[in-house]
Amino acid sequence: MRREFRLPDVGEGLTEAEIVRWHVQAGDEVKVNQIVVEIETAKSIVELPIPWDGVVSGLLADEGRTVEVGRPIIAVDTAEEPGETPSPAEAESQAKALVDDLVPKPPAEGAVEPGAHGSPAPKEERQSVLVGYGVKTGATRRRPRKRPDTTTEGPPPAAPSAGAPAAEEPPTTIPAEPVANPKRVEVAAAPVHEAPGPITVLAKPPVRKLAKDLGVDLTTVTGTGPQGSITRDDVHAAAAAQAPVPETAPAPAAPGQREERVPIKGVRRMMAQAMVASAYTAPHVTEFLQIDVTGTMEAVRRLRALPDFAEVKVSPLLLVAKAVLTAARRHPMVNSSWDEQAQEIVVKHYVNLGIAAATPRGLVVPNIKDAHTLSLPDLARSLAELTETARAGRTQPAEMAGGTITITNVGVFGVDTGTPIINPGEAAILAFGQVRDLPWVVDGELAVRKVTTLSLSFDHRIVDGELGSRFLRDVGDMLEDPLRIMAWS
Repeated sequence: MRREFRLPDVGEGLTEAEIVRWHVQAGDEVKVNQIVVEIETAKSIVELPIPWDGVVSGLLADEGRTVEVGRPIIAVDTAEEPGETPSPAEAESQAKALVDDLVPKPPAEGAVEPGAHGSPAPKEERQSVLVGYGVKTGATRRRPRKRPDTTTEGPPPAAPSAGAPAAEEPPTTIPAEPVANPKRVEVAAAPVHEAPGPITVLAKPPVRKLAKDLGVDLTTVTGTGPQGSITRDDVHAAAAAQAPVPETAPAPAAPGQREERVPIKGVRRMMAQAMVASAYTAPHVTEFLQIDVTGTMEAVRRLRALPDFAEVKVSPLLLVAKAVLTAARRHPMVNSSWDEQAQEIVVKHYVNLGIAAATPRGLVVPNIKDAHTLSLPDLARSLAELTETARAGRTQPAEMAGGTITITNVGVFGVDTGTPIINPGEAAILAFGQVRDLPWVVDGELAVRKVTTLSLSFDHRIVDGELGSRFLRDVGDMLEDPLRIMAWS
């Protein structure tokens, strides 16, 4: 029999996702738990397994298409008899169980995502997402949506009695905005020239967000979706209708067109929101330090020759990471976060070291869990695995959750330094610039040395100028003389 696999909510407040790549085609045989598709959520790339054995009868969503949660994306012909078909609830539970291990659990009731309001989640079980930013779960419950009226005049609908249970809302509909008195809603009949009463608008959150971005008033849009709901196409049509029409139509774009429009979606959209939230929530201060890292470059050369590092890449970033870990232990307040709700500073006595990684889909900041407990060879292996996974676009939300301090290596792009934006939910980020041959005074004489510039951005609510300076100076001292890492560890 034919069964349809619907796009599941993978447990991170997902409302939609983009189909990135299919691993199967129509006619292919599939097995339970076989990965059939990659989707891009607002946070990362996720691989989805199929919950049945069978033969693919059709792909219901093309690559590059954005699909809402609950929509069928693939059809499979199974060997089950019609009587063996599980209920829709059982099928949904079975499909969701297969992806539960791919992403962190959703936030607890009332949890606030770190960085969204300048504070970490108040509960330990909350897991943060792309660069510490995500949705906020409120405690407010929406009332069941009323069935929309098809006329503009007439008697108000009958209000339910106090003891009557509310009808269960279909899962594919979105309730109307709550009103002051949810027990009674009246729509008064009024002439056209008078001010109308409240208007019920049926639209899902992504559609509302699209309308807000395009400046479209949803109350003026006629919905063409189920039960009169407003779809994306309706919003785009309304935006096109209200856009000013030029007197002379522009000529068709030539092959060498001067502009190109790239959709802001997925990881890139969440990155942008996180950076804006951080920049306008935490008061940033950035300090700079130029240092002689000739000793570090020599230490890297010697480490590469050791058997313990024979199968792992050793770069200057390894010693920068070790220096940051050591300095964080010496100055714990730099490795902390601001809890706005509790009005407390949360000092972390562990380090989940974030490494900013540029990918074709946007900036991600995976972190090495409990990096302070790793030996130097283990830290090198973790850095290599982290960067390889990020470049392949396989970083999962759990790997980006819970970072405490971050390093961004701008030197790989030939840049001397920068003013990095703090990863939301953290207190500091260190930028490591390129290493160059520069004239340097050594023992009173001019010499050519390996020189780089460090920059440290920190949250001035938590870290004052003295603490930030001491932390940055300690990192610089350890990179100038790597023996200090051993002395201070």
